Amino acid sequence: MDSEVAKLVLGGDPVAVIEDRKPYAELWMGAHPKGDAQIKDNRIAQTTLGQWVAHFPACLGSKVKDTFQGQLPFLFKVLSVNTALSIQAHPNRELAARLHAQFPEHYPDNNHKPEMAIALTRFQGLCGFRPVEEILGFLKSVPEFHALVGNEAAEELRCGVGDVVRTSQALKKCFTRMMNCEKKVFVDQLNMLVKRVTEEDCIECMACSDNTVRAGLTPKYIDVNTLCEMLNYSPAPAATKIFPCVQDASDPCVTLYDPPVPDFTVMRIQVPASVKQYTVAPVDSASILLVIEGDATATSAAALSDVTLRRGTVLFVSANESVSLHITSQSGMTLFRACCLL
Repeated sequence: MDSEVAKLVLGGDPVAVIEDRKPYAELWMGAHPKGDAQIKDNRIAQTTLGQWVAHFPACLGSKVKDTFQGQLPFLFKVLSVNTALSIQAHPNRELAARLHAQFPEHYPDNNHKPEMAIALTRFQGLCGFRPVEEILGFLKSVPEFHALVGNEAAEELRCGVGDVVRTSQALKKCFTRMMNCEKKVFVDQLNMLVKRVTEEDCIECMACSDNTVRAGLTPKYIDVNTLCEMLNYSPAPAATKIFPCVQDASDPCVTLYDPPVPDFTVMRIQVPASVKQYTVAPVDSASILLVIEGDATATSAAALSDVTLRRGTVLFVSANESVSLHITSQSGMTLFRACCLL
């Protein structure tokens, strides 16, 4: 069982049934209607996180509640990847509203979907467009790629080097030409290339939306024209796509991933083996806390009894609530926390 998702599910719920030959690719933690989390607490009637938030909106924190109309604004995930993901992009608010109005069966809400991935293991991803010199190099050295783009578009890209506007236009033409190839041509060229994909795992956090525009490598709805029109055709080095994390000034155990969108922030909490008592500090936002490694007993003023934390445990923490951890594992703890810091 190589899937980190399957391991976390089994760790968080020892009675869960994991089938050996079944893929376990995504663990959703949030209140999105397509994957509303079940609250497992023997003291209350069975309910979902979305229902709980609707009944007790103050748990979000006043700023979050007012800004996001009483909704939990983020969706927290773990991804275990062992095959190429679809060619996809996510709409901004304006495009999301238009797509939802026109095609609600394919775009189920009107929210934007900025998202951030944080590697748990060695992880490779493709994001944006490479520097144009690298693309031209591949067009020259990879005949299968050149066959999909075609001579005319490739030559326009080569002639546009040094001119930002011409390069952007030519890159759009190259990508659109490739994505509009006949399926048989695309598959034939793709099959000439051999790619080995290893198991890779990451944390993802995003706005609470399931809007995805896909253009290939998926059995789901494909919308090539929308994807080709919506992209930013600005070539850039891979390093510019990596979002920097920062150390929390008030807690040496916390690393902060705070993107330039209001919907979510992620904290990585790494408690060293030498620390046996640790407090998850309160923030003015509801949080979802995921245990990746380690064991502890958790207490809080709002809880009626102690909660046992182990690998895979997921906790919903109300706004302005702290959680005290008595750590019992010998190697410390690693946790990820999603919240909304307005």
